[in-house]
Amino acid sequence: MHESVLMREVVDLLVVKQGGTYIDGTLGNGGHTRAIIERAGAKSFVMALDRDELALERAGKVLDVFRNQVCLVHGNFSEMAEVARSKGINTVDGVLLDLGVSSEQLDEGCRGFSFMRDGPLDMRMDQQGNDMTAADLVNGLGENELCEILIEFGEEKMARRVVKAIAREREIEPIRTTGRLAGIVERAMGGRRGRVHPATKTFQALRIKVNDELGSLKKGLEGGLSLLGMEGRMAVISFHSLEDRIVKRFFAGHSGKWESLQGGGAEWVGEKPRMQICTKKPIEASIAEMDRNPRARSAKLRVAEKSEMM
Repeated sequence: MHESVLMREVVDLLVVKQGGTYIDGTLGNGGHTRAIIERAGAKSFVMALDRDELALERAGKVLDVFRNQVCLVHGNFSEMAEVARSKGINTVDGVLLDLGVSSEQLDEGCRGFSFMRDGPLDMRMDQQGNDMTAADLVNGLGENELCEILIEFGEEKMARRVVKAIAREREIEPIRTTGRLAGIVERAMGGRRGRVHPATKTFQALRIKVNDELGSLKKGLEGGLSLLGMEGRMAVISFHSLEDRIVKRFFAGHSGKWESLQGGGAEWVGEKPRMQICTKKPIEASIAEMDRNPRARSAKLRVAEKSEMM
């Protein structure tokens, strides 16, 4: 089983008491859920969601020993509030979101997430509930719309050149595999330079669009906050600047700040605070963890606590 990212840091900051109810919005391989239960003890309970049915099946085996303390749900974490309340869970002590694609999904070429393993150009995290694939976007969208996706969701500076190459190739034959798309992008960008594959940002952009990842994140943050009890904590692990920016702004927008007044005193700026930020700067993986788990290299953990205005 692949190692879950920032495991120790997550449980240290998220689980601050014994017992309690938690939500793991991105179950993955089950590592974080297991760590939460082991830290919070026998009286704790975790509702864990994942939109990948294969992940649920794998994690279910790992977590079978905790079967009485876990509820596994096939669903998007953007729906966590509705799902929790439908199961009688109205307040929780912690919410965890580990964003992005899992190592297992990258290892399975058939899922279409990896530019290193050839497979169908799919990229759907939920293959049952989502009909739109990356191949549909690559072959069906106009050049301008496809370029906008690469810029908005991949921050790809060479988007126009990449899209021109895609347009030429799809005229010859539809692009249906990850290997072919990765090759097209690599050639368009003049080959490999350095450690990062030239297709990284293109694949990121298509994956985000296919799965509406940023829309789900915004809704999930709101849903998680609505479920948190007082002094409950939300921990979010992001893997690129688009995700981290949303999380940072969400936490900041619900924390507000005091500003000094001329002549003395201070006034509150922003809405009445609902959160207190626990991590002034995002926590990153140690060098040792990055050596063990390359996925951790870009991980950033932010944590905030629900609180009342002082």
